[in-house]
Amino acid sequence: MDWFGGSYKDFDFEMFSNSHWMIIAILLLGSTAIFVNREKFFDNNKWRKAEIGAAVSLILIELTYHFWMYINGDWDVSHAIPLELCSISLILTVLLLLTRKKIIYEILLFTALLGASQAIFTPALNFDFPHFRFFHFFYTHLMDIWVVLYFTWARGYRPTIWSVVKLFVFLNVLMPIIMWINKLVGGNYMYLSHKPKTASLLDVLGPYPYYILSLEALLISLSLIVWLIFREKGNGNTKRIKELPIR
Repeated sequence: MDWFGGSYKDFDFEMFSNSHWMIIAILLLGSTAIFVNREKFFDNNKWRKAEIGAAVSLILIELTYHFWMYINGDWDVSHAIPLELCSISLILTVLLLLTRKKIIYEILLFTALLGASQAIFTPALNFDFPHFRFFHFFYTHLMDIWVVLYFTWARGYRPTIWSVVKLFVFLNVLMPIIMWINKLVGGNYMYLSHKPKTASLLDVLGPYPYYILSLEALLISLSLIVWLIFREKGNGNTKRIKELPIR
């Protein structure tokens, strides 16, 4: 059961190793497949079971991850509560698959494409293939991206400039809550208590707490770029669905 153990001695992950490049290739191939086959996914009812199945798979693997942390003595409220941006994206992904609500899509589009993609290309990960944590980390982040691309290209959901505003409101409602939780549990969720000990982008964004404002400004700026790329273009006569009913 070494593949489910808490030691990465035999599974030490290296960035841009063969297994990492394989994940990047899978990301690109999967994204391309969604785009190329977008018309096949357009049937409202045909793919509903697949959406539910994907949501269930994400719930199960996340529960297994928390079980893995617990049995290996690594679960602690200071770092195991799903309050990191990627964990929040995972929750939004499950909710989008189950509810098809466009307001969830509008937040997830930015958090997934900016956060999950960054996590895939520069993963903060110790465990390499074929350890469970390797599969959990990349499966959840890949699904965050693929689900939002699926709803964009196959289901016709598109962001508006108001989507960026909603993201701004969402983040600024969420941040004080997480700051309060950080103080209660001695955590550093979303790096709102201090910078990470290792070198990171935050090092060039100023001292605490000013780097939080700089990071938020950077995220909003990048979100505007995402909006420009994925917004509805043309005269609006293309086939699209703004929000699908649950059946």
